[in-house]
Amino acid sequence: MLGDVSRGDPSELAAALRQWRERVTPGDVGLPAGPRRRTPGLRREEVGQLAGVSVDYVVRLEQGRGPHPSTSVLGALARALRLTTGETRHLFDLAGVEPPGSGQVADIVRPSLLRLLDRMHDLPAMLVDARSTLLAWNPLLEALYGDLSAVPRERRNMLWMRFGPDGREGRALVVDGDGRRDTIDRSAVARARSALARYPGDRYLRALVDELCRTSPVFAELWAQRPVQEGRVDRKTFDVPGVGRLTLDCDSLDVPGDDQHLVVYSAAPGTRDAELLDLLRVVGLQTV
Repeated sequence: MLGDVSRGDPSELAAALRQWRERVTPGDVGLPAGPRRRTPGLRREEVGQLAGVSVDYVVRLEQGRGPHPSTSVLGALARALRLTTGETRHLFDLAGVEPPGSGQVADIVRPSLLRLLDRMHDLPAMLVDARSTLLAWNPLLEALYGDLSAVPRERRNMLWMRFGPDGREGRALVVDGDGRRDTIDRSAVARARSALARYPGDRYLRALVDELCRTSPVFAELWAQRPVQEGRVDRKTFDVPGVGRLTLDCDSLDVPGDDQHLVVYSAAPGTRDAELLDLLRVVGLQTV
């Protein structure tokens, strides 16, 4: 019947993705406008870049012949296209995929948080979920951590970037304000243990922990110690090429109801670290 929409409908999914893509401008997602465009909205390459998938993948989805998208890919597309909560549910329905349930980590980002990140020009900031996966970040965070778009989407996780065999947290070793790495290591593992206790049925988190226990002796040793999170690490030190070593205050703000955290780095006015953060704004973005 004309107008019917069924669950798991590739043609409706394709039409919806095209329509959502065409209503988002590059400026809405922090991308340069670039040369004159023949069509409104984002290019398919830009959607792929934002969602961490290939442009060919986006093309096939928009032509109704794409592969069956996973939950994580659908979440990434929802963030890239700035979908509302209702639109995100509709996206999952059209793809024939159950949205994350109560036993799974919430990795859908509220559009209001994306708008907040868009307007945070002066401080590095990122949004992470209970798995410690990076869901969104602003350009200055990327200046601090390095080119996150070059990290495979499935590896954009703070645990993997810190402990994984091919991971790296930023472009240099990140230590706490006293120059110690073990404090942050222990805190990160404690958060992972706490998250797995809250979400024992989350397959991605379980697989991540299992893989790190196999591949990282440091992670495995700390995991066996069963550390308990006793407080957040409130200062971190970074070595950034072209800028130098700077120590920043690290504040983690809880997102009520979603078990997500907005992490913001700052420095006290008038300090050397504040001067280096100013320098990062100037030269850091050029070295990403």
